[in-house]
Amino acid sequence: MSSQQSSNSASASASASASGSGSRNATSSTSSSISIPATAAAGGITVTQPPSTASASYYKIAKDSWITFGWNMTSLYVQPQSLTVVASCSANGNVYPVGPNPTASNPNVFRGNTTQVVWNPYDWEQVPGQIPFAEATYVLKIYDERGDGSQMKGGYLSSYAGTNFMIYRPAGYQSIADGWKCSTCSDAFETLSHPAHLAVLTTLFITVLSIWGILRR
Repeated sequence: MSSQQSSNSASASASASASGSGSRNATSSTSSSISIPATAAAGGITVTQPPSTASASYYKIAKDSWITFGWNMTSLYVQPQSLTVVASCSANGNVYPVGPNPTASNPNVFRGNTTQVVWNPYDWEQVPGQIPFAEATYVLKIYDERGDGSQMKGGYLSSYAGTNFMIYRPAGYQSIADGWKCSTCSDAFETLSHPAHLAVLTTLFITVLSIWGILRR
């Protein structure tokens, strides 16, 4: 066999090997080696945590207060190469990265088979230059390497935008002496809860009991 024939044979073998490898890794490679039925539905995300409820979940911005988001991916023929997770706030128009480590490189970009992410907004606010979180409603968004709002395509993951949740800052402690008032209490209860009024009421109660004891003798 000539050197030219040997070269052609080696090239053919390499091409066959590459083709076989591409078929075995079809779910994580390009669509050129994947057979997607024409009737295939676009892939989607179903969030499992927090559970789907009628009202939004409430999360506080506090040290060691972690939020967990979990999901499943369905109807996929093509596994995403990566997933980006963000929290969008319509109140201030900002989009916040979601991830466990705010100082990492690409901290809110994960492997394409990721199904859970934990997040602590408090840690993110400690990073210089980070935009403070608004006490408002947020929408969880998850999308693949094609970007947010990419065109729906059979077998590929569709961008997800759902799971409304709210972030708030817990109020600091304030005593009655410093001016704390119960916003949900009645005026009568609020009056009785004042230290001076409470002392008068206690004295009156003790006096009544004493008189009652004397009258019973």
